[in-house]
Order: sequence, then structure tokens, then C-alpha cells
Amino acid sequence: QYLPLLIPWRPHVEGYYDLLAHSYHNLLLTANPQNQASLVVDCACGVGFAPIARLHQELQRISPYNRKLIARNAPNEGPLNQDCGSEHVQKEISPPTWYSPTEQESMPYAASLDGDADRIVFFTESPTFALLDGDKIAVLICDFLQEQVNSLKTALQDKGTTFAPLKLGVVQTAYANGSSTQYLKQVMEHVLIAKTGVKHVHTAAHDNFDIAVYFEANGHGTVLFSKAFYNAMAQAHAIVPTSVALQRLCLLPSLVNQAVGDALSDLLLVDAILQIKQWDIEKWNNLYTDLPSRQCKVKVQDRSMIETNENETRATRPKELQDALDEAMAKVSGGRCFVRPSGTENVVRVYSEAITSQDADALASKAAVLVHTLCQGTDGEPPSFPSSNL
Repeated sequence: QYLPLLIPWRPHVEGYYDLLAHSYHNLLLTANPQNQASLVVDCACGVGFAPIARLHQELQRISPYNRKLIARNAPNEGPLNQDCGSEHVQKEISPPTWYSPTEQESMPYAASLDGDADRIVFFTESPTFALLDGDKIAVLICDFLQEQVNSLKTALQDKGTTFAPLKLGVVQTAYANGSSTQYLKQVMEHVLIAKTGVKHVHTAAHDNFDIAVYFEANGHGTVLFSKAFYNAMAQAHAIVPTSVALQRLCLLPSLVNQAVGDALSDLLLVDAILQIKQWDIEKWNNLYTDLPSRQCKVKVQDRSMIETNENETRATRPKELQDALDEAMAKVSGGRCFVRPSGTENVVRVYSEAITSQDADALASKAAVLVHTLCQGTDGEPPSFPSSNL
């Protein structure tokens, strides 16, 4: 009774699958998708295996032309999250171990969930391995949303009506690859960087936008819709009820899980967008090229020695640390680097990126040395990488 009218009331497990499957199917009916390849889903030997299998059954019951979902890596087939799952695929930039035999030598279209199915990344092994992480997911969704909003605006203008102003934006963290941020700034009017952590990103999305996309690089994220969005859809429906863009925008709230990271919901959303746009995973991946990056951590006596600004992109204490980081970044083409204290242990996390992997490694090494020197590093020498030359 507290849900907007665009979201049907389904307060039970059966309703969850029914709502996701029908919303996905109805979204595809707004286009003419040419579906061929199955989507293989690495379930990390975790709880996502049974829901993926159930969702596949529901989709095939609705229509045999819906995408076939092949659930792999079931519980007890292998260790939970070990050499499989979204974290492994994202951090190691390599495909998962398939713990059960497979007929396919390579996966042209696949996804990996984490063990509790709240994160997802996509990948392909054909012709070579390519990762599509949370940044790529956010870019795809933003691109689609902006297209639909613009199309609806045009339809309303053709009827002599202006579209109710809606603030469409995306929230990232400092860990988002700089190439994704640059691409989003070309597509979206509003790109916001928030403090690391879902609770911070979700709050920023909720408080700042009417249609808000947020995904962390690890594949945890969703889309939020404000009351103003639902009001605008109702007003548009009275004027252009047959608008395809309106139909698509109205279906999204019932497909998207706005309450929590939900890999099943995200999987169907991404796949529906790809089919509507008639894109394969290669075309999606080619929207932009990630800058090479490097992450490491430095052990310190007391992590509270380091303080940062609100979104953790700059160190505010000790002051000489940020000055030195700025100097190091200035020496590297496309260089970006930040350091932030861990929330749970006495370590400082370092992130760097640059035009080349050698420069990204060099920048990370330099930042690690600076943290170790200026913030009472422990355990001998700080992390370093072979190409360090700063």
C-alpha cells in the first residue's frame, strides 16, 4: 500500500519472480529484439544459483523467446566465492573457475554474481576476455535513461506541452574509473562523486535526483525514482499514452529493486537494455576504454592520522601529503590518485590511474611511499611496483 502505482503489489516470493519476469518481458515488447545467445551466470557457488534457475523457468514460461539464463557454479560444487563470483572476476580481471563441466570453450556473454547475489559484473571471453564492471553498467543505464527522457520530451513538445523538469543524475565514488566519469559527463547533466560505501552513495542519489543511477565499480548498485518522477509519468500519460519512451520509463520501477542491491534485477535490466538497443557486449564495452589503474594499501600505526574531504578525493590532513600527491600527479599524463583510511583496520588505501599502466603503477608506488613516510607506516617498506619511476 506504500508503493507507487507503477509498481504492482507483490508481497511474497512468488510475486518477486513474477514481477521481475513480467516487467522484463514487457520492456522487451517495446522493441523488436533479436535474441540468440544464452546468458551464462556464474553464481559463485552461493545463494544466487536457485533464484537464477527459478527466474529462467519463469521467463521461459512467459515466452520461449525470452533470453535463456544458464545458472552455473551451484552451492557445494565449489568453495563459496573462491576463484569465482563477481569479486574474483572484477579484481583479478579474469573469468571464473567453472566447477561443473561445460560444453562451451569460451563464454561470449556471461555474468558473475557474488555469493549473496547483491553484486553483478558482466564479461565475455570471445574473442578475448573483457570485463564490464559497475562503471560500465552505470554508463549503459544512464545512456538508456537519457535517451528515453529526451524522446519523451520531444513527444510532449510535439503536442505543445513541456515536460515536467526532472533531475537525472548519476552518483559514483572516487574509485570509479576516470574514463567512465568523463563519458558520463558527456551524457548526463549531473555527475556526483560521493563517499565510498553504499549507504553514502544511496543517500546522495536519493537526496539529489529524481532519476538517480548509482553503481560502485564492484557491481553493487541500482536506480532510484522520486515522487516527482511518478507525477511526471502520470502527467505524460494523459497527453502521450502511446509513447514508447513513456512505456519504458513506466516499466522500470517494477523491474528495478530500489531498496537494495539486487543482482537478479540488475541482470534483467542490463540485458533488456542491450536487447532494446540491439547491442552485443562488445559494442557496450567499446563505449569507452578504461584508464589503467592500480590499488594497494599501506599499513600505518594509526589510520586516524589521515583525514579526507567529504567525497574522499583529497587528503586534508596531513596537509603536506596532498601537496606531495598533487606534485606527483602533475608529472603523469592523465594522472589521478587519492588515499583514504580504512574504516576497519589501520591501513591506508591507495588508488591511482593514468594513461599508461606503467604510469599508474609509478603513481601508486609514489603515493604509497608518501603515506608510509608522512603517516608513520609500519611493516618495513611500502608496496611498490616494477615500473616505479617518480
